[in-house]
Amino acid sequence: NLVLCSKGVPQTLAALGLEAFLDWAGCKLVSYLHRVARGVSLSTTCLLSGFQAIKLCPSISRWMEVRIRSPKCIIFCCFLCWVLHLVVNIPIARYVTGPINSKNMSTEKMYRYCSSHLSGILFSVTAVIYLFTDGMCLALMVWTSGSMVLVLHRHKQRVQHIRSSSLSPRTSHETRATHTILILVSMFVSFHALAAILSYWITQMDNPSQGLRSITVLVSSGFPT
Repeated sequence: NLVLCSKGVPQTLAALGLEAFLDWAGCKLVSYLHRVARGVSLSTTCLLSGFQAIKLCPSISRWMEVRIRSPKCIIFCCFLCWVLHLVVNIPIARYVTGPINSKNMSTEKMYRYCSSHLSGILFSVTAVIYLFTDGMCLALMVWTSGSMVLVLHRHKQRVQHIRSSSLSPRTSHETRATHTILILVSMFVSFHALAAILSYWITQMDNPSQGLRSITVLVSSGFPT
């Protein structure tokens, strides 16, 4: 909800033609909240997939399973996600200004209602940090989801002879769970990868069209929606 509100509402107002509807503090707050919320949403989704894989996969040691399933451990991991993204996104709060009053070549293209003073080097460093954290989350999501699908497939093969005598035509629980996991991870990776590609493409263009920017906003909001 925070991801959608912090970017969807301002983008909608900008698309309707409103100008300078955010002041200096508003631009900083909205941009910072969006980046933090997006990062936390990404990280906690990966944590959820990781906890599910630990609970499901028998190859994980009993010691790790007992501690990971503890509510205190889950709360602590979520807390670390918030702290990490609150710290990593400090440059956004520092360098984003508003309303648009400069010939910025990065944030202005993406948000249309705020500008920034990120230099080329700082923009590149920030982009590398975001790329690294997002890439780690995507890789973790793919790995844990693949592990769960493999475990479910092996379990289905082991109990296939038991179910072969059943007259029920219903799809097995393993198959339904596998389809759900594959749909989730496909949407997860597709939306984030496509949004990252479009965002990078926009920053490299001299004058990106309004349609392209609107599509980028729509794609980046796809998975939270």
